[in-house]
Amino acid sequence: MTHPLPTRRALLLGALLMSLGANALGAPGDWPERPIRLVVAGSPGAGGDIFARLIAAPLSKALNQPVVVETKPGANGMIACDTVAKAAPDGYTLLFAPSSAILLNPVVLPSLPYDPEKDLLPIAQVGAAGILLVANPSTGFKNLADMVAYAKAHPGKLAYGSWGTGSSGNLAMEGIKAHYGLDMPHVPYKLLVTESTDLIANNISVGFMDIASPIPHMRSGKLIALGQTGSRRWPASMDVPTLAEQGYKFEADGWYGVFAPAGTPPGIIDRLNAEIYRAQHTPDVREKIEGQNMIVPADMSASDFAASIKRDADIWQGLAKVADLKNK
Repeated sequence: MTHPLPTRRALLLGALLMSLGANALGAPGDWPERPIRLVVAGSPGAGGDIFARLIAAPLSKALNQPVVVETKPGANGMIACDTVAKAAPDGYTLLFAPSSAILLNPVVLPSLPYDPEKDLLPIAQVGAAGILLVANPSTGFKNLADMVAYAKAHPGKLAYGSWGTGSSGNLAMEGIKAHYGLDMPHVPYKLLVTESTDLIANNISVGFMDIASPIPHMRSGKLIALGQTGSRRWPASMDVPTLAEQGYKFEADGWYGVFAPAGTPPGIIDRLNAEIYRAQHTPDVREKIEGQNMIVPADMSASDFAASIKRDADIWQGLAKVADLKNK
């Protein structure tokens, strides 16, 4: 028995149903139609800015629309996170943030203007690494033990810098202080570049910085690396021992992540997830990520990334409560 060819009306109905199905899944076929704004929780020239631009270029090419990087420093990323949390959930405003901004702000900032768990949707992880403990060469410090010995002999005299109260750098040093019984005042900076300038000028002697931006200063001899956090030595700092290797167990890794406002269609989230991981695995981008001292993470779905964030939150938030960062 033969079947009649579909009528024009049937074809149109079929196309309409397919379109409705796609929209129900949140996969609008016309997205993106205009430039995408990638808001970075960090200062210009710092690690977040560097890695956001590494991803923005191939992502722009894949989506056939400009991906415009915009840095919004301050309050350990709270300003950038709040900007994106309150943006329209249409796929045109995204967040690029370090793990500390996502995991620690709920603990150390008493009244966030947004709920990171409810208002921001995880899309993809970008890179994984630790952070660097650096010092001005005039200190004569060569490692963690040198810094600890000096701080013990001169209580309250050795101030340290980080990129803000509640940052992973602040948390890492407060953990060191608690472990060794040190009195070291904290100098929080709004911009990593300002902290770097003060370290080089010896206005402060030691500080935690991100994994990427101190590398040129370390290579030029303007800063000395005393150690690095994380589960391994990172690609561009293989000669720097980890804190764990030096007797202080601090192996939690950090990362950058891309997020969208809650309510963004699932189809857009999935498309971005696929394109971001595809971009990271291209030889050119992988080489640049590793050249900036991070590793490319294994692919994971947006839901798997969300699950990993919850696991990390238990670790970092537990450490933040032990360090009592709200009072630092």
